[in-house]
Amino acid sequence: MKTFHLVLGAAVAGLLSLGAAQADQLADIKARGKLICGTLGTSQPFSYQDPKTREIIGYDVEMCGRIAKSLGVPMELKAISVDARIPELTQGRVDILAANLGWTKARAEQIDYSHSYFVSQQKILVRRDSNITTLDQLKGQKISAVKGSSSEQGVRRDIPSAQTLTFQDGTAAFLALQQGKVNGFCASELVLVKLKEQTDASANPVDIVRQSLFVEPWGLGIRKGEPAFLKHVNDALAQMEQSGEAARVFQQWFGPETSY
Repeated sequence: MKTFHLVLGAAVAGLLSLGAAQADQLADIKARGKLICGTLGTSQPFSYQDPKTREIIGYDVEMCGRIAKSLGVPMELKAISVDARIPELTQGRVDILAANLGWTKARAEQIDYSHSYFVSQQKILVRRDSNITTLDQLKGQKISAVKGSSSEQGVRRDIPSAQTLTFQDGTAAFLALQQGKVNGFCASELVLVKLKEQTDASANPVDIVRQSLFVEPWGLGIRKGEPAFLKHVNDALAQMEQSGEAARVFQQWFGPETSY
């Protein structure tokens, strides 16, 4: 499995606006002595609470940890909701986002993105007893998604006849499907894979519709006007690709020894 290092347009735009920077966040982080990373904490396998240690772990956490290491400072995690991701970043309560942050034009007008570190297939989960196997069968149906997510935007855009019901987190959106309140639940495929695995032996098993609703690159989120910090993050990601570290992290969370 190869990793992806797509350069997102918003990141390039950030590098071209060097004169707009009003502060040097890179220097501030080093002076403070820690990197504050905003992550979801509710999205397995990207960032979720380890049931044994109660610590937040996952692929997003590992990637942000590598950025902190490249800065020579420890990482401090801050769990945030999907809706709060961009406000937390733009208001300075976190330094960087590693939070299932798919690229969208609207978001790129508010923040800068790093190079892409993951490409997500966005799919729809359905109850097995619904006999739904295609996206066409979901037209005019109720579909749940996390409020403020690109999944919500994708359903509204690509299945406009569907009634999109939003919830504060993925657990609530999935519960609505299990309870029959909606006919489908849209999220990143790997989030859905785990839910399918967990319910296979239950009274209400679920399946993933094979066709992707859409595909989106994910980047680390950075405040606009911070070209030095953006360059450092992109350089660190590029170095991880070149050294094989990115592939090792990817294999740890998505390789043949995992559910994914």
